[in-house]
Amino acid sequence: MVTQRGRRDAADSPGRAPRRPRRQAVPDADNAPTAEIPAVPAERNGDAPEAVRAKSIPEAAVARLAVYLRVLSGLRDQGATTVSSEELSQAAGVNSAKLRKDLSYLGSYGTRGVGYEVSVLVSQIERILGLTRQHKVAVVGIGNLGHALANYGGFPGRGFPVEALFDLDADLIGVPVGGLPVSHMDDIPRVCAERGISIGVIATPPTAAQSVCDRLVAGGVQCILNFAPVVLQVPAHIEVRKVDLAVELQILSFHVARRADDAAADQGNSGLRAHGAPSENGNGSGPDGGREMVVRS
Repeated sequence: MVTQRGRRDAADSPGRAPRRPRRQAVPDADNAPTAEIPAVPAERNGDAPEAVRAKSIPEAAVARLAVYLRVLSGLRDQGATTVSSEELSQAAGVNSAKLRKDLSYLGSYGTRGVGYEVSVLVSQIERILGLTRQHKVAVVGIGNLGHALANYGGFPGRGFPVEALFDLDADLIGVPVGGLPVSHMDDIPRVCAERGISIGVIATPPTAAQSVCDRLVAGGVQCILNFAPVVLQVPAHIEVRKVDLAVELQILSFHVARRADDAAADQGNSGLRAHGAPSENGNGSGPDGGREMVVRS
């Protein structure tokens, strides 16, 4: 929930003329129509254009930009040079109006009849997402999940090289995983500071997550990806993203159950109609408001 500070309008002060009726509130930035999104100014308060644009993009749109980048990278690898908003929106699973609005945050509006240049759009999204430089990653907790993350070869190619691994298990300390030796958790602050780690991944049991988080913060880590099912307490300048697989499965369970309920309701309604149940007009009345004629054999 977003909290807004109250502001007293000058027209509400005693002795002033009554305010004219307010116009209808403008929808939030993530849901506003595409046409209402203005072009982002080149400079504001001394910020670089990319910094200004990044500050204006809602978090939901940032998540979609990452999806667009994945799709566009695949198209580029296939040799595509241009893509229409309809093609890109279908591949990304969003409607074309929302996609055009998201891309307008980048200052990219495409060309009518041509679409977007794939390579240009990839470069724009990479700049906004900060992918023009590498972000070194540390993985803490080398269990099954930690092993999988440490061995995943897709991170370095996307600008996220794994540069440090940590665990408490004495049998793992010094053992290479994915080409990196595992260090002790007590060394997290020193190793992260020495290697310039900016992103920490917590894949530990929940009881250890907060302690690990504190060590990562002490080592200068700015962002944390948390797989432990616990809410972390962090300073205001630290960004935390929580990945709870159980919650995601529960959300999917809700959708499965809802569809099953809808299917059962539809089947029940079909059965009622087949057995001569009253129509939707109520009380057995026909479409002209009178009683339906029932013919019995």
